[in-house]
Amino acid sequence: MAPPVRPATSPRIAGDRGSRDGARATQPAIAVRGLDFAYPAPPGGMASPPIFRGFDWTVPAGARCLLLGANGVGKTTLLRLVAGKHLVSPDAVRVLGRPAFHDTGLTRRVAFIGSHFPLDADVAVREILDRRCPPGCPADPLARRDALIVALQVDREWHLHRLSSGQRRRVQLLLGLLDPAEVVLLDEVTADLDVLSRADLLSFLKDDSERHGTTVVYATHVLDGLTRWATHLCFLRPGSAGEGTRVRTMAPLADVEELMTLERSGSPAPLLELCERWLRDERAVQVAR
Repeated sequence: MAPPVRPATSPRIAGDRGSRDGARATQPAIAVRGLDFAYPAPPGGMASPPIFRGFDWTVPAGARCLLLGANGVGKTTLLRLVAGKHLVSPDAVRVLGRPAFHDTGLTRRVAFIGSHFPLDADVAVREILDRRCPPGCPADPLARRDALIVALQVDREWHLHRLSSGQRRRVQLLLGLLDPAEVVLLDEVTADLDVLSRADLLSFLKDDSERHGTTVVYATHVLDGLTRWATHLCFLRPGSAGEGTRVRTMAPLADVEELMTLERSGSPAPLLELCERWLRDERAVQVAR
């Protein structure tokens, strides 16, 4: 029988960052209310059906939330909306109490790391890091940089245009996480990583969350080892025609009874088994329609 799964507990937020943490403790990190969103029609083309219609979603401050669901259900779009990449009404998507699109100051407080990594020049990682952390840089940013370099096993002398996809991803994560953020959004960015790099990255993010109250939302299909890492689980399901995507589950892992039942039954991979079950349920519903 597999050892008992002990879902991660939410970190205590207040107490280590003064008044800012006190404010954060009283409001969610992410609040989506009545969101309506569809991609605009291409010139001369037909309008796309809405991805979200009257969509609600809340992520507590300091959570490490897994964002799961079938391909095409809207996980990437949701993360991009939270990151302020698409225009929506000020009250529809709020991050740290501020409108995600309209408050440009959030770019310094929210880190979004997705599939696109534009850098491909003949430049060494060392040169980029020296610009980001020049001589005389305070000790804390240097310590964070060095911890990320160790966790991701990045060689400072790597040249971007010579790297494999996995190495490029590690550099992307290093640069994306170099500056501390209050909200970190990760969209399928660990599929290219080897097992050790992924484990060390998740350990870094967990430590950041527990020490500083960082909120992490992690969209992924690679579920190994995440039951002890995540504090919350969000599973998106497709709605009926015209309804848009809906939240099937958004809860602390310990409150997801199906997951706890699988754990108690001795399932070697309870989160994977539950996700597969839910995906099959949603597929059956779609086929029946």
